[in-house]
Amino acid sequence: MKRLNLSPLTESATLLRRAGVVVGSVGLTALYSLLVLVRALFGQLNRSIVDKYCREWSAALLRLVRASLSVRGQVPDFNDGRRYIIMCTHASHYDIPVSFVSLPGSIRMLAKKELFRIPLLGQAMRAAEFPSVDRAHRTRAVRDLEKARQMMESGIVLWAAPEGTRSPDGQLLPFKKGCFHLALETQAVIVPVAIRGIHRVLPARTWQINLGQPVDVRVGNPVDTAGKTREDLGQLMDEVRSNLIELLGNGEAE
Repeated sequence: MKRLNLSPLTESATLLRRAGVVVGSVGLTALYSLLVLVRALFGQLNRSIVDKYCREWSAALLRLVRASLSVRGQVPDFNDGRRYIIMCTHASHYDIPVSFVSLPGSIRMLAKKELFRIPLLGQAMRAAEFPSVDRAHRTRAVRDLEKARQMMESGIVLWAAPEGTRSPDGQLLPFKKGCFHLALETQAVIVPVAIRGIHRVLPARTWQINLGQPVDVRVGNPVDTAGKTREDLGQLMDEVRSNLIELLGNGEAE
């Protein structure tokens, strides 16, 4: 087990501290977005720099809430030439920073297209190879899928949340089919990841920030989709769901 201890204290943030976390988070996001865009403008942006910025940004965000991280499980070799998709539980805005800090490789979130409309952040995400798949338009979806496939073949590890939205209590919500279709169409290896306790840091649809929370990242056994087809979609979803429920501990996020 790897432990990343960012804080020994647990407490509910005061209104002033919550404001500080929000302002600090916005400021850090703007800063790193600008760094990405400036480097891209001068032709000095590459994947290793983006990886470094993602991890620095994530670690800084987690220090603001003094999260205490531990990582359990065997992480696959993301450099073995296979395509990989991390399918992660989703109970907080902090799931992605936790994943960037805890897991190796060039991880890029499979993002909702709405995020690309946010000033600075959207442009930085495009420059940093964050993909999006727009299934509402077939022609665009085909193009997006091909781009995602090329990214994965070149070493990008996609991060996706099969629940599609944040769970308010850390328990697993129903799955959406989109990222499973992508996994089948790219014949990817799915890596299930459950993040226990993250829902307490910033509960969904609230502004209640809790400091110093223990967060446990659990990596499950890879699920290879090689040779599987759309007929296997339901079975694949069930297998990943069962894996995540086991990682969470009988469906309970401790």
